Amino acid sequence: MSGIDKARRAVLAVAVGISVLTAILVLGAWRNDHLIGSDMGTATAEVLSAGSLRSAISFVTPDGVTHNPELGVLYPTGLTAGQRIAVEYSRADPDLVRVTGRDVRVALVPAASVIVVTWLIATPVLTYLRRRGAAAA
Repeated sequence: MSGIDKARRAVLAVAVGISVLTAILVLGAWRNDHLIGSDMGTATAEVLSAGSLRSAISFVTPDGVTHNPELGVLYPTGLTAGQRIAVEYSRADPDLVRVTGRDVRVALVPAASVIVVTWLIATPVLTYLRRRGAAAA
Protein backbone atom coordinates (compact mmCIF):
# COMPACT_ATOMS: atom_id res chain seq x y z
CA MET A 1 0.00 0.00 0.00
CA SER A 2 1.45 3.34 -1.05
CA GLY A 3 1.70 6.47 1.07
CA ILE A 4 -1.06 8.08 -0.98
CA ASP A 5 -3.39 5.14 -0.30
CA LYS A 6 -2.63 5.41 3.41
CA ALA A 7 -3.34 9.14 3.31
CA ARG A 8 -6.65 8.57 1.50
CA ARG A 9 -7.68 5.98 4.06
CA ALA A 10 -6.69 8.27 6.92
CA VAL A 11 -8.68 11.22 5.52
CA LEU A 12 -11.67 8.95 4.90
CA ALA A 13 -11.43 7.47 8.41
CA VAL A 14 -11.31 10.92 10.02
CA ALA A 15 -14.27 12.19 7.97
CA VAL A 16 -16.36 9.10 8.69
CA GLY A 17 -15.34 9.22 12.36
CA ILE A 18 -16.40 12.86 12.75
CA SER A 19 -19.69 12.14 10.98
CA VAL A 20 -20.45 9.11 13.17
CA LEU A 21 -19.55 10.94 16.39
CA THR A 22 -21.77 13.85 15.40
CA ALA A 23 -24.66 11.47 14.70
CA ILE A 24 -24.11 9.82 18.08
CA LEU A 25 -24.23 13.24 19.71
CA VAL A 26 -27.63 13.93 18.12
CA LEU A 27 -28.89 10.47 19.14
CA GLY A 28 -27.74 11.17 22.69
CA ALA A 29 -29.65 14.46 22.73
CA TRP A 30 -32.74 12.67 21.41
CA ARG A 31 -32.39 10.02 24.13
CA ASN A 32 -32.10 12.69 26.84
CA ASP A 33 -35.20 14.43 25.49
CA HIS A 34 -37.06 11.13 25.50
CA LEU A 35 -36.06 10.45 29.12
CA ILE A 36 -37.16 13.93 30.18
CA GLY A 37 -40.43 13.68 28.26
CA SER A 38 -41.33 10.27 29.65
CA ASP A 39 -41.40 11.48 33.30
CA MET A 40 -41.33 15.27 33.12
CA GLY A 41 -41.27 17.76 35.92
CA THR A 42 -41.12 21.53 35.48
CA ALA A 43 -39.52 24.24 37.57
CA THR A 44 -38.14 27.74 37.47
CA ALA A 45 -34.35 27.81 37.58
CA GLU A 46 -31.76 30.49 38.13
CA VAL A 47 -28.81 30.61 35.76
CA LEU A 48 -25.68 30.66 37.94
CA SER A 49 -23.18 30.92 35.10
CA ALA A 50 -23.68 30.98 31.36
CA GLY A 51 -21.61 29.78 28.46
CA SER A 52 -22.22 28.67 24.91
CA LEU A 53 -21.50 25.02 25.73
CA ARG A 54 -22.42 24.77 29.41
CA SER A 55 -24.57 26.84 31.73
CA ALA A 56 -24.88 26.08 35.44
CA ILE A 57 -28.35 26.36 36.96
CA SER A 58 -30.08 25.84 40.26
CA PHE A 59 -33.72 24.86 40.75
CA VAL A 60 -35.97 23.46 43.44
CA THR A 61 -38.21 20.45 42.84
CA PRO A 62 -41.70 20.24 44.40
CA ASP A 63 -40.30 18.07 47.22
CA GLY A 64 -38.16 21.04 48.31
CA VAL A 65 -34.80 19.66 47.15
CA THR A 66 -32.44 22.10 45.44
CA HIS A 67 -30.68 20.71 42.36
CA ASN A 68 -27.53 22.00 40.67
CA PRO A 69 -27.01 19.60 37.75
CA GLU A 70 -23.31 18.79 37.52
CA LEU A 71 -23.36 18.93 33.71
CA GLY A 72 -25.55 22.02 33.56
CA VAL A 73 -28.65 22.46 31.48
CA LEU A 74 -29.19 21.04 27.99
CA TYR A 75 -29.44 23.53 25.12
CA PRO A 76 -27.91 26.49 27.03
CA THR A 77 -27.54 28.90 24.12
CA GLY A 78 -28.50 32.50 24.86
CA LEU A 79 -28.67 32.27 28.63
CA THR A 80 -27.19 34.93 30.92
CA ALA A 81 -26.07 34.68 34.53
CA GLY A 82 -28.80 35.73 36.94
CA GLN A 83 -31.60 35.00 34.48
CA ARG A 84 -34.62 33.01 35.67
CA ILE A 85 -35.75 30.39 33.18
CA ALA A 86 -38.37 27.67 32.93
CA VAL A 87 -36.88 24.18 32.79
CA GLU A 88 -38.11 20.66 32.23
CA TYR A 89 -36.39 17.80 34.02
CA SER A 90 -36.66 14.07 34.44
CA ARG A 91 -38.30 13.35 37.78
CA ALA A 92 -36.38 10.06 37.86
CA ASP A 93 -33.08 11.95 37.38
CA PRO A 94 -33.40 15.68 38.19
CA ASP A 95 -29.84 16.25 36.96
CA LEU A 96 -31.18 15.66 33.44
CA VAL A 97 -32.70 19.06 32.68
CA ARG A 98 -33.34 21.21 29.61
CA VAL A 99 -34.58 24.70 28.93
CA THR A 100 -38.35 24.62 28.35
CA GLY A 101 -39.22 24.81 24.66
CA ARG A 102 -35.87 23.49 23.46
CA ASP A 103 -35.17 19.97 22.31
CA VAL A 104 -32.99 17.95 19.95
CA ARG A 105 -34.04 20.17 17.03
CA VAL A 106 -31.70 22.82 18.46
CA ALA A 107 -28.79 20.43 17.83
CA LEU A 108 -29.72 19.42 14.27
CA VAL A 109 -28.42 22.47 12.40
CA PRO A 110 -25.03 22.58 14.19
CA ALA A 111 -24.62 18.82 13.80
CA ALA A 112 -25.52 18.91 10.12
CA SER A 113 -23.13 21.85 9.67
CA VAL A 114 -20.27 19.87 11.20
CA ILE A 115 -20.94 16.93 8.88
CA VAL A 116 -21.28 19.14 5.79
CA VAL A 117 -18.08 21.10 6.54
CA THR A 118 -16.21 17.87 7.27
CA TRP A 119 -17.14 16.47 3.86
CA LEU A 120 -16.58 19.81 2.10
CA ILE A 121 -13.01 19.60 3.34
CA ALA A 122 -12.53 15.84 2.92
CA THR A 123 -13.97 15.50 -0.59
CA PRO A 124 -11.45 17.75 -2.39
CA VAL A 125 -8.60 16.25 -0.38
CA LEU A 126 -9.73 12.73 -1.30
CA THR A 127 -10.15 13.77 -4.96
CA TYR A 128 -6.67 15.31 -5.00
CA LEU A 129 -5.14 12.20 -3.43
CA ARG A 130 -7.00 9.90 -5.85
CA ARG A 131 -5.75 11.89 -8.85
CA ARG A 132 -2.24 12.01 -7.48
CA GLY A 133 -2.33 8.25 -6.91
CA ALA A 134 -3.62 7.65 -10.43
CA ALA A 135 -0.89 9.88 -11.89
CA ALA A 136 1.79 8.04 -9.93
CA ALA A 137 0.55 4.66 -11.16
